[in-house]
Amino acid sequence: MEKDFIKELGYRALDNRLKRISDKMTHDTRKFFKQINIDVEPSWHLVFKLLRENESLTMVEIAEQLGYSHPSMVAVLKKMKAKGYIKSEIDSVDKRKQNIKLTRKTYDKLPELEQIWESCENAIYKMLNEDLSIIRYLDEIESSLKYIPLNERFYNEYQKTIS
Repeated sequence: MEKDFIKELGYRALDNRLKRISDKMTHDTRKFFKQINIDVEPSWHLVFKLLRENESLTMVEIAEQLGYSHPSMVAVLKKMKAKGYIKSEIDSVDKRKQNIKLTRKTYDKLPELEQIWESCENAIYKMLNEDLSIIRYLDEIESSLKYIPLNERFYNEYQKTIS
C-alpha cells in the first residue's frame, strides 16, 4: 500500500483531506455525467434547485444562499448561460440588477436531472452506510468557523508560542 501522508497527519491536514474528498467526488460525478451524456457540471445542480424553488434570483442572492464567492458564482453562471440553462433579465425596478432564471431547456430537462440527482443522492447515502452523523460534524465546523474564523484561531495559537 502507498503511503498517504495527508491521512497520516490526521486533523492537522483536515482542510487538505476535505479538499481531496471534494475533488474526487466532483471528478467522479463529472465522469458519471459524461457516461450518461448529460451536459452539466456537478456544481450546477444547486443553482438548478435554488432557481426551481425561487423562480428568479440575482447573482448576489444565489451566491449568498450557496455560500459561494462572487467571482466563483460569476464563473458558474457564465458557463450555465453559455450552455443555455439559465437566462438573465434586467430587473424592472433596479436596472443595475440582473435576475437569473431557468430556461425552457432546463424546465424540459428537469425531470431527467431530478432522477439523476436522486440516484446520486442515494449512492452517497449508501456510501455513508446511511449514517448522516458526518453532516452534524460539518454543521458544527461551519458554525465554529462563522463564530471565530480560522485565521483568528491560528493567530491566537501562534501568539501563545511567541509570548
